[in-house]
Amino acid sequence: MKFAIVGKGGVGKTTLAALLARRAAARGRGVVAVDADPDGNLASALGVAEQDVPEPIAGMRDLILERTEAKDEGAGLMFRLNPQVDDLPGRFSVRAGGVRLLVLGTVEAGGKGCMCPEGAVLKALMQHLLLRVDDDVILDMEAGLEHIGRASARGVDAMIGVVEPGMRSVRTAKRLQHLAREIGIEPFFVVGNRVRSAAEEAALRGALPDAAILGVLPYAAELARADLEDRSVGQAEAAVAEAVERVAGELEHELTERVSATAG
Repeated sequence: MKFAIVGKGGVGKTTLAALLARRAAARGRGVVAVDADPDGNLASALGVAEQDVPEPIAGMRDLILERTEAKDEGAGLMFRLNPQVDDLPGRFSVRAGGVRLLVLGTVEAGGKGCMCPEGAVLKALMQHLLLRVDDDVILDMEAGLEHIGRASARGVDAMIGVVEPGMRSVRTAKRLQHLAREIGIEPFFVVGNRVRSAAEEAALRGALPDAAILGVLPYAAELARADLEDRSVGQAEAAVAEAVERVAGELEHELTERVSATAG
């Protein structure tokens, strides 16, 4: 499976990405977890020590210039739009508990020279991960779809919007669903997070009447502390682990049903 996890900053998408990645790895599946959020903390959520966190691909200026055959000077330079990237996941990822972590980084607006070569490498790398890598790929995205273009959208089996009780995260999820549809990503699912009561769950479902909701994760003090302290999610509390299992099972069921319907 290949899916992207999106949502408003702070709703817990990185925690969900880490929990789903660990679940898949525990079942013997090959998993590549991709930190595609400029402010991402997927490494710490997976338990990668700070000194072992891989350098973001977008920041490897010499590599970018080599692969795109660009020159580090001026604006409007010429460069390759289809650089070789198939070796990058193996060279610049680290393993954490059976999960392979790759950090993309982002193209900065400022800085010296034209930034287009960085964008070309990131887009090519995303296409490679989604279209040519056999492992499960879990993308922890920023609150936007900058890393996924139309060319690679067909490689995404699903997009998951994480929401917490509150209309701000609901509105962000609705906007992201619209953006996903614009570039051809279907289906779009929703997971509720940090839900403290049946009333909060009902309010979320009421605010998203047309959404395909995979399930909700309860508020867990330990996960909240892990997030606050920027450390591994560790062993999830029983209630959270059960909720993640239900969410993953529902996701697999939904995708299987859609494949069957398409084949039929």
